[in-house]
Amino acid sequence: MKIDHVAIAVNNLDEAVKEYQKVLGINEVEFETVETEGVRVAILHLNNSRIELMEATKESSPIKKFLETRGEGLHHIALETEKIENEVDRMKGNGVRFLGDVRPGSRGTKITFIHPKSLHGVLTELCSHPK
Repeated sequence: MKIDHVAIAVNNLDEAVKEYQKVLGINEVEFETVETEGVRVAILHLNNSRIELMEATKESSPIKKFLETRGEGLHHIALETEKIENEVDRMKGNGVRFLGDVRPGSRGTKITFIHPKSLHGVLTELCSHPK
């Protein structure tokens, strides 16, 4: 596995993108709305990874709830794996709890989330990119 991205919840995506671009000197940014998760994301490309800024698009979005209870900040880290279903099965065999099943994510990925209680309070996304 490798770190795919670090996700940060923000109240205003467009303002956050401008700040991150200016501070980090990032030129390449992709925008996408992930209807199934209720978020609009901006993907900022780094040399070896990505930062994903996320803004809620509807009241039922988990990001909306996160922002209301915790405010802006680090939401999760994402780990890339080649065979997500195999990793999920292996991890479940080791007692890892998940938040939902494997489902579509941004950029054609398959994703699922490991419950924070399984990794010492850190919400962790597993993702698998299409080949």
